[in-house]
Amino acid sequence: MEAKVFRFLKLVGVGFKARTECEGRELFLKLGYSHEVQFTAPPAVRVFCFKPNLICCTGIDKNRVHNFAGAVRNCKPPEVYKGKGILYIDEVIKLKPGKKLKK
Repeated sequence: MEAKVFRFLKLVGVGFKARTECEGRELFLKLGYSHEVQFTAPPAVRVFCFKPNLICCTGIDKNRVHNFAGAVRNCKPPEVYKGKGILYIDEVIKLKPGKKLKK
């Protein structure tokens, strides 16, 4: 029996939202662009949104699940000054100080 693989993504930012349609085959992201970003999951991957800012990618094939989660994350990777973007749930971003804090 194969074990299911899970990959959780967290959306951090004002107005960032996610929703799924077609029984976990389609993912729609609102990321502050003028349009929604749409992803179609590969056949072996399902996508669920537990909250508007929490995405779960699941499937049997670890490689496909991780590739799909990476493709979603590349749409808005976390930025180092405010920490906004799409992060893995266990990821920690080390924030850089801004211009005003340098001396």
